[in-house]
Amino acid sequence: MITEMVQRLREMLLFFLLAVFSKATGAKPFWRYSVPPGGAQDNASYCLSWRLAVEANNMRPWRTVPRQCLHHLETYMICGQYARDVDLIVEQILTYINELVLTGDGKDAWILDVDDTCISNVFYYRGKRFGCDPYDPAGFKAWALRGDCPAIPAILVLFNKLVEDGFKVFLLTGRDEETLGQATFDNLHTQGFIGYERLIMR
Repeated sequence: MITEMVQRLREMLLFFLLAVFSKATGAKPFWRYSVPPGGAQDNASYCLSWRLAVEANNMRPWRTVPRQCLHHLETYMICGQYARDVDLIVEQILTYINELVLTGDGKDAWILDVDDTCISNVFYYRGKRFGCDPYDPAGFKAWALRGDCPAIPAILVLFNKLVEDGFKVFLLTGRDEETLGQATFDNLHTQGFIGYERLIMR
């Protein structure tokens, strides 16, 4: 009688373990999406993935930002996360620069992009719904001619450190030199980008 009870207990325990095991193996993997698609959280997840793909240059050519990502990008750009990201990156760059020993031969150079690296076009892009509207070359040209692009503070700190340390700093932009050269030069100057080696334009 006792052996039968032990046998039944073993069978029940085995049945219980099999049930738990089958439940565990039937569950979605932890990396799978667990929020029902279609809601606000689904959009937020999609937009994070879309932004990462763009930043990593893994997105096929695109003309506009997906409309469902407008709020995500607006929040990212103007509510502080973009600035925090830039601050962190510049902090890492400054750590790297502080470890360098320059030779003093005049051949130490650094290249910085102008648009949305040195100076920000965030106010222009706000008017274009942060990329949800197609790129407007004439509109961008009119914006750039105003010379109102603010400096990105962390990049200005980096720029000044590079110049002070003796780097030849080259500024590079896809802007047209003939039409936007003076406006770009003046904009950079008024925002504190002074002492670079050369502004290279298209």
